[in-house]
Amino acid sequence: MSAEAESWRPCSSCKSPIPHSQTYWVCNVSTCNRKRTGLVFCSVSCWDAHLPVMRHREAWARERTAPTRAERQREQAQTGVQAAPGVSEAGVEPAAPKPRRVPRRRLIRADSQAEAPDQEAGGQDLPKEILIIASKLKAYIRARSGMNTSEAALARLSAHVRALSDLAIAAARRAERKTVMDRDFPDP
Repeated sequence: MSAEAESWRPCSSCKSPIPHSQTYWVCNVSTCNRKRTGLVFCSVSCWDAHLPVMRHREAWARERTAPTRAERQREQAQTGVQAAPGVSEAGVEPAAPKPRRVPRRRLIRADSQAEAPDQEAGGQDLPKEILIIASKLKAYIRARSGMNTSEAALARLSAHVRALSDLAIAAARRAERKTVMDRDFPDP
């Protein structure tokens, strides 16, 4: 018998075979356990190796036991699923092609060019437009205190939002991400 037939599935990290009836580990995060993804690991160190790639916030490894050869054959017979074309006996599908990346388009509003631009260290012009929804802020302040809100408060609050956004951008760059996340903003 080949080594492939002796094993249940290969490790998702190091690709070493996981034998039938042996202990393996899975990630507790649901995106790693979907039917299509189905990541399995031969050791905790292999599970740990996938964390920088997947960037989970909180994750831990769950210990599982691989099915016996008889259980696997019975499961395949019940579902009527045999190894599909392109899928090995070990149950690993070939890697799907990478999705094509669509370039981002920059939208420029006509009224934003009339406002004074701000110079960033990179030399880009940043418009100084209001970033706060006036009606929402005014409604909150009125409901909370019964007070009115000055238009100048919107510009001042927008400046604070810009400063917080700059801090979050720097934190995302330090983490080598291209997405600014809620955890990048400092706590209030």
